[in-house]
Amino acid sequence: MQYSDRERIHAYWLSRVDGIGAVTAAKLYESCGSFEGIYERVLYNRKKLDPFICSFLGKAVKKGLEEAVPLFKQRVEEYDKLEEQGVRFILCGEAAYPKRLMHIYDKPMWLFVRGMLPEDAKPSAAVIGARSCTPYGRQEAEYFGRILAENGVQVVSGMALGIDQAGHKGAMDGGGLTYAVMGCGIDTCYPPSGIRLHARIREQGGILSEYGPGVPPTASHFPIRNRIISGLSDLVLVVEARKRSGSLITADLALEQGKEVFALPGRRIDPLSEGCNRLIAQGAGIVTKPEDVLDFFHIKCKNSCKKTIKSVNALAKSEKMVYSCLDSQPKHLEAVMKSCGLTAGECMTALLNLEMQGVILQPMNQYYVRKIV
Repeated sequence: MQYSDRERIHAYWLSRVDGIGAVTAAKLYESCGSFEGIYERVLYNRKKLDPFICSFLGKAVKKGLEEAVPLFKQRVEEYDKLEEQGVRFILCGEAAYPKRLMHIYDKPMWLFVRGMLPEDAKPSAAVIGARSCTPYGRQEAEYFGRILAENGVQVVSGMALGIDQAGHKGAMDGGGLTYAVMGCGIDTCYPPSGIRLHARIREQGGILSEYGPGVPPTASHFPIRNRIISGLSDLVLVVEARKRSGSLITADLALEQGKEVFALPGRRIDPLSEGCNRLIAQGAGIVTKPEDVLDFFHIKCKNSCKKTIKSVNALAKSEKMVYSCLDSQPKHLEAVMKSCGLTAGECMTALLNLEMQGVILQPMNQYYVRKIV
């Protein structure tokens, strides 16, 4: 479908009206026949020339539409500046609009995009989870993101702190493409601490949002944007999640959309594993390694998926002793010293060497874990 410039401008005007979501916008379009027709209907109603017959609209939305009419010229000026800001405005049904989204009930009527959109012909997986994740969860998300990307799977997430950002980073480190769906205006990086990651994603994938420039990241936006994360994906992988979690909302949306849901199991007593374990109990697929996801896509994993820490066998005796004391849970320096029986100096030297060789990590000051490879 091709839209005229006038139609695109009127669609942009509608996109900036508070209270207009995807379903309401679709109903308005169907009722009025076009985006320009919506504007004209509101204009006539405002001038008392024609009753606004869209009975499905509430008073607040009608008022918002009427108050948006005098802002039309301002919206045209904003629209004209989108391209120089590196922003594309894509309407539902256009060639660039993702085909995966066309099949969901509440598909967005427009998308603001910086960078690229996921390719329809390539497999796509969402990697999502808790913001306040554990060091283990962060490692797993990064690891899965990297292996999936290395094997040609696009990674979608929401750029939230924790699991989301780790999944994005892993995908880019694996040389693949990743896409972040934002719950704020396309010109806003949220959280602000992710500004470097945000810029990197634009180069190795894309940033997309239903919300235009200047829209703040309000709490209500994030559950709404989750349907786009699941909609753009063939499957959703939940790495860590509490029993009440936004990730579970995304998983439920994925199931409603007919997508597959996988979860990484965790310890029974771990609060950040409660959500994942519940999903598994309800029938979600169990994931213990990236091959489980790749098998779903009928992709044979590259050799990188079968790597082991071969260098461990070549470690010095003290380094092997320290390494054997570590696992996926962060362990303090004093606990490591007590477990391996080395002096502080010997232990610190071994830990430093292990870090430099890339077989352990220090997620917090003086806390150490084995690196997932």
